[in-house]
Amino acid sequence: MNGDRAHNPQPRPESTPVLLVAGLTVLALVLRFARLGAWGFDSDEIFMLRDSIRVRLTNPRPLLYHLNHYFVAPVLPLDEFGLRFLPALFGALAIPVFYCVARRLVGSRAALLGAFLLALAPTHVIYSQFGRYWSLVFLLSAVYPYALYLGIRDRHRGMIALGVVTAILATLAHPAAVLLVGGPMLWMMWRYLRPQYIKAAWSHPAIRWGAIASLVIVVAVVLRFIPILQEWIAEHDANPGSGQFLLRAPPKLLKPLVYLLAYTENWTIPVMLVAPVGLYLLWERDRTLATFLATLILFPLIFLALILFRTPVSTYYLLPAAPVLFIAAGVFLDRMFDVDWQVRPRWLVPAVIVLLILIPGTPTLVSQYLNGRKFDFKGVAEWLEPQLKEGDVIYSDQPVALHHYLPETDVERLRYSIEPLEEAVRSVDTLGRGGALWIVAPAPAHAFRTNLKQGGLIRWIYDNCQLSNTVGNSRVDFRQQYLQVYRCRPAPH
Repeated sequence: MNGDRAHNPQPRPESTPVLLVAGLTVLALVLRFARLGAWGFDSDEIFMLRDSIRVRLTNPRPLLYHLNHYFVAPVLPLDEFGLRFLPALFGALAIPVFYCVARRLVGSRAALLGAFLLALAPTHVIYSQFGRYWSLVFLLSAVYPYALYLGIRDRHRGMIALGVVTAILATLAHPAAVLLVGGPMLWMMWRYLRPQYIKAAWSHPAIRWGAIASLVIVVAVVLRFIPILQEWIAEHDANPGSGQFLLRAPPKLLKPLVYLLAYTENWTIPVMLVAPVGLYLLWERDRTLATFLATLILFPLIFLALILFRTPVSTYYLLPAAPVLFIAAGVFLDRMFDVDWQVRPRWLVPAVIVLLILIPGTPTLVSQYLNGRKFDFKGVAEWLEPQLKEGDVIYSDQPVALHHYLPETDVERLRYSIEPLEEAVRSVDTLGRGGALWIVAPAPAHAFRTNLKQGGLIRWIYDNCQLSNTVGNSRVDFRQQYLQVYRCRPAPH
């Protein structure tokens, strides 16, 4: 027996978190790589494919394009699996990275609980299986502001260097990551830019050099990112509604509210409810850290809500602030495990709370493996190609995705105006070859997503076209993603 114990020692308590994080990382890998290449390309993935093949240094978000071009493409074809390989890998790596950072901020157990919620977060799984840069943005944004905070707090040069490097990489992954700088800088200016502080602080060389470095950072941000924002606004002004999707715009005054509701739906209501409570509980213990975390999420939210009044903004741009939600949720759950609930075993009530937080996202998580939260343009193309005749015209709300799978056929962009459709029917009629106009559009299934009612579009389709096929896999959450294929023949003479 003694020999067995010598050869099989019991794990030390300090090794338990490492084993748990390893288990969570394996779980994250399974969830993020499962069926990764099973779905066809959707929406922006085509642009990622294009820019990964032909990389440009002038691209405002070049990092993942270059990683795909120089590291993935020589090993894997940039097909549905290859293009999503790095996003899935970065999504899984976010779990141990998040834990390592959060542990330094709020302790091991809170970090573990936050990492557990993150590993099972349906939206994070979706971003990790989407062939874009968002999981990389999350990964880098889960490091750089917190590393800078720890480096300044603990006077740790290595942490500051890590924060600077990951900050540069995060902004190269997507410019929205720079918004994390705004809140802490305004907070520090409000707190320390006072005569009594400035005079005392300026006598220290480190403070002077820090002020110069901060000024350089502000100038660099202005020179790089203000032109990007101006170009973004100018593009939407010149081409209103230029996106691929037929989206229903909410009333202007309600845009910030709808934006916040969409962000809440992404990360689920329980997470969005317990995160502020977690920040409050942290504020009781460490007001500086709690304020810092609050500024990380409040500034991007307020800034983007204001930008909404000027130009469309995706909820994707709030992704860099999302790690705050899981840090704060971890703090909340950590406190729940400390409460004496007068119930045995003591972990029963906290475990139920964890399950209640996870349950609302479960239908979306399950649905992810049914259709990948993607419209099946590949399936539409496979069905449609044998039906096409010379002279046929195709319209779709996502023309680049459908054209990728029908490379020999032009696909026009479907808009609310019915004049192009009427002109297309006339052109098919003029050819006199028995051709048709084909319309590929999502079936309306979400209040703020595709809607065909504006401009009389759906009425025109019902009056002039016949539903020929419906393509897609059902989900168990409320978001259904079926593509409907309509065939519109010229009117008989």
